[in-house]
Amino acid sequence: MNLHNPATDLPAANALPTRVPETAPGTPAQQAFRQAIQDVENLRERLRELETGQAEGRRRYWQQVGPLAQTVVAARRGLFEPLEEALLLPYFSRAEHRQIEELILNNAKSLQNRFGEDVADIVQRHAAARAMNSPEKTADQPPVDSAATSPGASGPQKRQAKSKKAREAEKAALEEQQKLLGNTKNLYRQLARANHPDLERDPALAQEKTERMQQITRAYEANDLYTLLQLLSEHAPGSTDSESEDLLARYTKALRQQQDELKQRMNELKYGTSNAFAATGKKQEAELRQVKRHLRAEAEYLQRILPLLQEPTEMRDLLRQLAAEGHDTI
Repeated sequence: MNLHNPATDLPAANALPTRVPETAPGTPAQQAFRQAIQDVENLRERLRELETGQAEGRRRYWQQVGPLAQTVVAARRGLFEPLEEALLLPYFSRAEHRQIEELILNNAKSLQNRFGEDVADIVQRHAAARAMNSPEKTADQPPVDSAATSPGASGPQKRQAKSKKAREAEKAALEEQQKLLGNTKNLYRQLARANHPDLERDPALAQEKTERMQQITRAYEANDLYTLLQLLSEHAPGSTDSESEDLLARYTKALRQQQDELKQRMNELKYGTSNAFAATGKKQEAELRQVKRHLRAEAEYLQRILPLLQEPTEMRDLLRQLAAEGHDTI
């Protein structure tokens, strides 16, 4: 007796009709914008996972080092208060204020990257302040050497001038990105104009816009840029005006720059860290002793520095000394 096998009646996999993927709604600018948001969010999630693993590794690392690590952490945390107080004093010049901001930022990054300390609030606060208070050129900065850009300049001078222009362009792009991604007011105004219910005659659409405006207002009051960006990407698919399209293009560009920064940060975490405990046996013991010597010297240095930060005149001398030696951190 032949048993009927239903499986033999099924068509081969390559004979099955394939479903054509649906085109994402919206204009090309909206589609690119939504993709940029998704890419940034995916990278952030991967970075969070990597940072969690790295933080746990650092925690185990410094546990093996012993209390010297915590001594350095406490000393570095003690630098924040006098440095931040100095920013309130008119005694220091604008250039000195920028230098103090740099010291605060780099001290925070040292705590964050080396010891896994949570100082994100300090980094965010002073990074934003530095971006706002860093003009392209001020009276405190030395004048540009016209010989480096003159037609008769030598090869090395031309290369230096070209490199300087590239750095300035990169800095300007970063400041524009930080300003754009750190400001919800313009985004809120754009969304409010497009979604204000009083301008809608259709009752159903007016109700929809009322609910949408409530979302927009809540996100703005919470300074929730990400939600505002999501709402912008969903705004009126296919009917976006030229102003919205231009704004979307600017945010897309900023988000792509942010992707590059996130990738760079991931590479630094993956390949830029090393520790004495990667070794074994006598080599590990020797490297651990060296780490402890360095930490002991660092702790002693920080303890000598802290009193200098309590007096404006002493701090000014320290700032000049650090600048003369080319240091941007303590």
